[in-house]
Amino acid sequence: MTGNEIRAKFLEFFAREGHKVVRSSSLVPANDPTLLFTNAGMNQFKEVFLGLEKRDYSRAASSQKCVRAGGKHNDLENVGYTRRHQTFFEMLGNFSFGDYFKKDAIAFAWELVTSPQWFGLPKDRLYVTVFREDDEAEQLWQKVAGVPPDRIFRLDEKDNFWQMGETGPCGPCSEIHYDQGPDAAAPGREHERFPSDAGDRFVEIWNLVFMQFDRANDGTLTPLPSPSIDTGMGLERVTTILQGQLSNYDTDLLRPIVDHAAELLHVHRHANERTEIALRINADHARATAFLIHDGVVPSNEGRGYVLRKIMRRAMRNGRLAGAAEPYLHKLTGFVADLMKFAYPELQESVGRVARIVKDEEHRYASTFQVAERFFQDEVKSAVNGVLPGAAAFKLYDTYGLALDEQEEMAREVGLTIDRESFAAEMEKQRSRARASWKGADKAQIADVYKDLPAVEFIGREMLEAPVEVCKLIVDRKAVDLVEAGAAEAVFPQTPFYAESGGQVGDTGFLLNPETREKVAVVEDAYKPAPTALVQKIQVLQPIRTGDKLIGFVDPPVRSATMRNHTATHLLHAALRQVLGPHVKQAGSVVEPGRLRFDFTHYSAVTEDERLEIERIVNQQILANAGVETRIMDLEQALATGAMALFGEKYGESVRVVSIPGFSRELCGGTHVRRTGDIGLFKIVYEGSISAGVRRIEAITGEGALERFQEASAQIETAGELLHASTGEFLNQLEKVLERERILERQVDQLKTQLAHQQADKLNGRVFNGATVLAERFEGLDSKQLRTIADSLRNKWGSAVIVIASVNNSTVSIVSAVSKDLTAKVQAGKLVGDVAKAVGGKGGGRPDMAEGAGKDPAALPAALEGVYQKVEALL
Repeated sequence: MTGNEIRAKFLEFFAREGHKVVRSSSLVPANDPTLLFTNAGMNQFKEVFLGLEKRDYSRAASSQKCVRAGGKHNDLENVGYTRRHQTFFEMLGNFSFGDYFKKDAIAFAWELVTSPQWFGLPKDRLYVTVFREDDEAEQLWQKVAGVPPDRIFRLDEKDNFWQMGETGPCGPCSEIHYDQGPDAAAPGREHERFPSDAGDRFVEIWNLVFMQFDRANDGTLTPLPSPSIDTGMGLERVTTILQGQLSNYDTDLLRPIVDHAAELLHVHRHANERTEIALRINADHARATAFLIHDGVVPSNEGRGYVLRKIMRRAMRNGRLAGAAEPYLHKLTGFVADLMKFAYPELQESVGRVARIVKDEEHRYASTFQVAERFFQDEVKSAVNGVLPGAAAFKLYDTYGLALDEQEEMAREVGLTIDRESFAAEMEKQRSRARASWKGADKAQIADVYKDLPAVEFIGREMLEAPVEVCKLIVDRKAVDLVEAGAAEAVFPQTPFYAESGGQVGDTGFLLNPETREKVAVVEDAYKPAPTALVQKIQVLQPIRTGDKLIGFVDPPVRSATMRNHTATHLLHAALRQVLGPHVKQAGSVVEPGRLRFDFTHYSAVTEDERLEIERIVNQQILANAGVETRIMDLEQALATGAMALFGEKYGESVRVVSIPGFSRELCGGTHVRRTGDIGLFKIVYEGSISAGVRRIEAITGEGALERFQEASAQIETAGELLHASTGEFLNQLEKVLERERILERQVDQLKTQLAHQQADKLNGRVFNGATVLAERFEGLDSKQLRTIADSLRNKWGSAVIVIASVNNSTVSIVSAVSKDLTAKVQAGKLVGDVAKAVGGKGGGRPDMAEGAGKDPAALPAALEGVYQKVEALL
């Protein structure tokens, strides 16, 4: 079977057993700060396991794209050196959410793995492990699957207790291992028996996790609402076995990429071990790079972008060691997209963008490596006892991307070794910092008071005013029955208040007494502490008790303004794709009453013509006054219609599709206007870069756009009156005024220079050993004029040292000039540096001419007087 057939067969088996086949989620986990990247199939079901989210199915199966290159699960440094480690891989999994448990999970796994109808692996080459205390699992393997007792082994927490991260769902697990035979064992380990791995002879192919607990920050294990199943089978690993290979890199999933890498690098596979390692690294890292950038990660110096950059540079470094002279990785990522289009056709949409980002990073790396080599040579000069310090080696590794083995090779060439112990200490410090910055556990933990909240029905699309019943009151994360006054949170079974989600801010408004319509509380915000919960943040004005029946009143102008901006983001997204290209994807948004902010993937600045065209298209759609249609659809059906799903967002099986017919179709749970004409007007007020490959637009609509237009018109009219020009002649008249101002400025500069020359002509300076020395203050000159004066005085006196300064708007400008015959003793750069430091600034330059600046004019007289003493001593 091909890798694609194995993936399809796995999903077919579980679909037959009543499982919902769920598409892979993004590599960027949705709303989960505890994870750097999606690293397991269960990540997208985490809140289901915790009982915080309900799905309309209790059994699921998926093939999940995963990256393990940071945090708790990090395989990066092993990739290339082993037959099976990868940063990017696909995890096949089946899941039960309180439906079946150990018995059925074991039965399903054994049938799929051993039945000739499915994978058909020989039973006499399979072994099973269970957690040391899991008697039930051991008995079920014997009873349900018929596995002999001598093929079942009990192991400790390290091997058979699984958890996703530092916190979250966890439980005992059971693994199926496959014996690849003596040929797969490491040399000299052929005699070892399971549970030893014998150097990759015995390979784990499937992990069945019996999810029973939720691990808190302090390590406490709390039973989950209902026992569940989470399994994980590496697609590449099982494909290796089913295709009769020993290495993942020899399967049809990875071998074509390895071969193409060899073509791009102009090398032969198996030419030597170093080349083979480089090719494996590039094959894996090209997959990780293509998928991560497609899912919205871009190279940067922090967080996910830092790890991506590290992956890319590791590939480039190994490509260079294999002989690469030109950029090549961007071509390899394009090959990955083509190879994997059967399972991931969406990769085709981002081929151009991925290639551009990768190629840019390749050029950046080439220049960085040159800097790294210079840094290495500088450190070599200061090496003590033939040892390069570990701190220096770590900087070369962390900042410049030079692997330790590569550094050791460079060190050997100059007769040095590297302090490995110190390097390891620096590495551990960095890992600790990384773990600390990505735990995110405090954010991830949901307070107990929110865990048992009832599911809330949002009715605010149809009405902005509705009866509400207070079913829960919360103060300082504790449930209370009465709130007299002040800050609190309120929960209603039904609510007209939209909770912050998908970039749209929560509604504001009031809670009213249903009889008197007096304000009982101000609603400041609404948010979701858990997926199905909805909480209103309130300021209580009159006492509120649980059970009270009130009127929920959403602020109409605020909601209307927010809806205008939300629908405008959809129009903007579609217009950006029309003008800039289909590679554009939403990378984040904020929808508020006063403005909208839209982040999108694009690798160059939006030109003025492009910006105007985007505005024109959006306003054209507004003028068309098209109806905004909303439909509830099955997720797969919605995606099949071309509706855009936004990466980083989490969707249920039933989704809301918002369409402007013939122009835009997106999955969206927010609130929108009924017709595009309700938006009124759209105006972009800002466009700029927020990170490599991601741009940001801010815009205003409706009344905000009208107010801005009126303000701009009023300012133009006022300026026209001041210029005595009509609107039509305004720009011509303004250009004339500016030209007159430029002429006057040049004349003023000329007069200043003339006056300064006259002042300079009257100065004589002090003479030390035949050289004229001058330290003087001038008024109102810039650094260019000071240089002219200094040059003139130096030429006039022949042998001279000149330091002159001027103050403009509390900024001190300083220039020094030294004649050539004196630069061996007196250097202009050092003199300027001393004076600049005395006046709170910096300076430097050539020995014969230098300049500086400072911020303390009061210190200037003493600083200039000090010049005479220094120069006299030097001469």
